[in-house]
Amino acid sequence: MLTVDDVYKSYGDVEAVRGVSLSLAPGEILGLLGPNGAGKSTLLGMISGLLAPDRGTIELPGAGDPRDPQARRSLGLAPQSLSLYEELTAEENLRFLGTLYGFSGRQLAGRVEYCLELAGLEARKRDRVTTFSGGMKRRLNLACALIHDPPLLLLDEPTVGVDPQTRAHLFDQIERLRDNGKGVIYATHYMEEASRLCRRVAIVDHGRLLALDRVQDLIERYGGQSSVRIVLKQQPPPSLSLPGTWQDGIVSWETDTPLDDLVRLAGGGLEWEEVAIRGPDLETVFLKLTGRSLRDDTEQPAAHGAGG
Repeated sequence: MLTVDDVYKSYGDVEAVRGVSLSLAPGEILGLLGPNGAGKSTLLGMISGLLAPDRGTIELPGAGDPRDPQARRSLGLAPQSLSLYEELTAEENLRFLGTLYGFSGRQLAGRVEYCLELAGLEARKRDRVTTFSGGMKRRLNLACALIHDPPLLLLDEPTVGVDPQTRAHLFDQIERLRDNGKGVIYATHYMEEASRLCRRVAIVDHGRLLALDRVQDLIERYGGQSSVRIVLKQQPPPSLSLPGTWQDGIVSWETDTPLDDLVRLAGGGLEWEEVAIRGPDLETVFLKLTGRSLRDDTEQPAAHGAGG
């Protein structure tokens, strides 16, 4: 459904994307993770045809180069910056964009009805978008990217600033689209979202692709050890050797065998009030690969037009 082969893009002296390659299959949600300024927006800009790579190729199989307007019909973009006409109603936004894609009559009416249902906005279809909440706008933003029924969707931070109910609704609809054979690239900063939705995850930083694999495989390869924290009831027996650090009645350590460690400590007479074990997860992998330092967004993002 999508092939990205060794693409590069620079803005002056800033190398925003450096040699990234990836592919996407029908019915797959591929997570795209990276710190601010990592190159995600530039990569999405090239995939959507808004930017031309300096080197390398991007192909939509069966359609061609996404810079070709005809090829671009095979993808839909829901940008992070809401791309809506706020003085129009939800229905008018969808009708206008559908008309631009050449729909009319019953076909247009059917696509508008489907997208309103997917967004959960049937009851508000004749209300101006300016009266909508942030969550309603996010749902309409996704619907606008779908009006022409593209096989490939590019979703850039689709749940920013929404409430839990809207997030759950968006998850359900994205999974519904996947089950119907859509391919989805899902750019997000939320690790739990990527863990739930994505079959594979690509982690990028400083323009480079650091890792690309199934979530569990990434955790096994890069996640490291589990962390254990126990709150003691009383001082440990003098003969018992404690792992890790002990301070103010709390013992914490990292290990590959947390349950074996606890069995040993309990057998040695250690008593505790509570215990917490945290295994490695996608966030652990992300921080291990990209570091913990704060980032400023130095990447020059692509401009996103209304309706994606």
